Amino acid sequence: MRRLAACALLALLWPAQAHAWTPHIAAAAEWAKTRQGSITFAVRTDEHLWGRGLDRQVPSASVFKAMLLTTYLRRASVRHRDLTDADRALLRPMIRRSDNVAATRVRDIVGNAAVVRLAHRVGMTRFRIAQIWGLSQITARDQTRYFLHIDRFVPKRHRGYAMRLLRTIVPSQRWGFAQVIPEGWTLYFKGGWGSGTGAVDHQVGLLERGEDRVAIAVLTLNSPSHDYGKATLRGVARRLLRGL
Repeated sequence: MRRLAACALLALLWPAQAHAWTPHIAAAAEWAKTRQGSITFAVRTDEHLWGRGLDRQVPSASVFKAMLLTTYLRRASVRHRDLTDADRALLRPMIRRSDNVAATRVRDIVGNAAVVRLAHRVGMTRFRIAQIWGLSQITARDQTRYFLHIDRFVPKRHRGYAMRLLRTIVPSQRWGFAQVIPEGWTLYFKGGWGSGTGAVDHQVGLLERGEDRVAIAVLTLNSPSHDYGKATLRGVARRLLRGL
């Protein structure tokens, strides 16, 4: 009985503790100053938004694919029916292993205007589409706004599938902040990088534990190498999420 009472008390206290948590913005910003390249980041909950360089526009690279996923599933010809093998053959590799050919095919199917409409629906203020999709402009503010409740923008019929893809990124691409997620939280995310050069290294995601949600975006440009960029993503996120 005592154990049951203790578990019940923990269940009551846990959400309050998560609700009271704040990210360690100053520590992350100070550490970021020691790193080469441009670094912007944001952390968002339902109540608050924190960050540095929140509205600085950067090329999206493959982070854009998370927007393509939602745009495709919202199509009138898709939203009310079961997904086909052909649908999955495009969406699965595009998200789980960041296949560029599949992404280009999806973009050609949905069209740029549909992606812009999604951005407006989300409330993004500084998103700019580009003909070369990886050069589309994103910000940390806009991406955390999108990811905090990304499932709400996906038709209910396809939410489970979309979130499963974002949860099961292949192991070889689970670097950066995917390596420092606090115990007990589930991560749904997408990364983007510039062909391994370090020119672009981004990650944007949602952490979920029960009813608690935290969105995080870390966007970097001009790292000396891809490995250096991954280390920057990991270091910033580790400091931001301390104590979560």
